[in-house]
Amino acid sequence: MQRNDKEDIDFINLKQYFSIQEVSSRLDLSPSLLRYWEGEFPMLQPRKNRKGNRMYTRKDMDLLAQIKYLLKERKFTIKGALAHLTANGSQIPTTISLKERLMQIKEGLLELKKTLDQETP
Repeated sequence: MQRNDKEDIDFINLKQYFSIQEVSSRLDLSPSLLRYWEGEFPMLQPRKNRKGNRMYTRKDMDLLAQIKYLLKERKFTIKGALAHLTANGSQIPTTISLKERLMQIKEGLLELKKTLDQETP
């Protein structure tokens, strides 16, 4: 039985923990970069299962999104991003979540266009 996109979204909303591969693909970052940032940002400490695999929570993913925003878009240094996160806490998430939501809407619209193009003779 094949799940549709709505079921996939519902399933993702129910998940509490995400593997490093899931997080890296959702945030478009390499797993090695996530492991590196873990060493540079002490507030980022994903749980590890019995096998030693990292299991990220939504809070961890929000923090990673903030770090990505500061380093990649605002061009902060790692030291500067760490200082900003330590001083300001989490003041960026609304901007990030809005941007992510708009990207999801864009992807949905592109998928709808693709479907409509296939159905049109």
